[in-house]
Amino acid sequence: MAPSAPPIALCGRGTVRPAADGRLFHHFRYPDTPASALVPVPPTLSPGGSCRVHPAMLPDLARLLAAADSDPAVAGQLRAISCHRSEPLQAQTFCGGIGPDGSAGFADRAWASAPPGHSEHATGYVIDFGTIDRPACHAEACFAATAAGRWLRANAARYGFEMSFPAGNRQQVKWEPWHWRWVGTATTVPGATVARTLFAPARTQFPADPAVQ
Repeated sequence: MAPSAPPIALCGRGTVRPAADGRLFHHFRYPDTPASALVPVPPTLSPGGSCRVHPAMLPDLARLLAAADSDPAVAGQLRAISCHRSEPLQAQTFCGGIGPDGSAGFADRAWASAPPGHSEHATGYVIDFGTIDRPACHAEACFAATAAGRWLRANAARYGFEMSFPAGNRQQVKWEPWHWRWVGTATTVPGATVARTLFAPARTQFPADPAVQ
């Protein structure tokens, strides 16, 4: 029998122990890609230049954007709301939602935000998409009903992107129609094997929908 994982300190409010499969509140462990290994997304996607990703995904991302811009229904609408998030930034994101009195517990918070060290964003292979058409739907379920959200669902897999957390997923993570991870259109795409290896446990146990084959 494999030894149990050691407890993890969270938000300065005690420790929690990962499950037998290594997940913490249903989220897999992911490495934090150093900032020096990341590059900015195209400026039309992130005008402020704050979103940075792994360079391996840029060719497919450029093709996705070109296809979207050629469709009058969504041309110029896609924006990157969040890309790489370092482990310290993820700690701020996660712990900031706990509440000063601890009234919102770890498990409840993890349904909507991964604990630090367990976010796909840390890999640099993930983009949270938004749309200038309906900014109120950024990181909200209503994004799925926007023109951009519908276009991504119909087309993103063609460019190597898949929805990590579909509606009703068995991983027991909030439906996130805006959250797309890159795994490449095929294993022959440079960098795709590395991305697919990182996401292999999640892809095997809790398939994306839509998913890249």
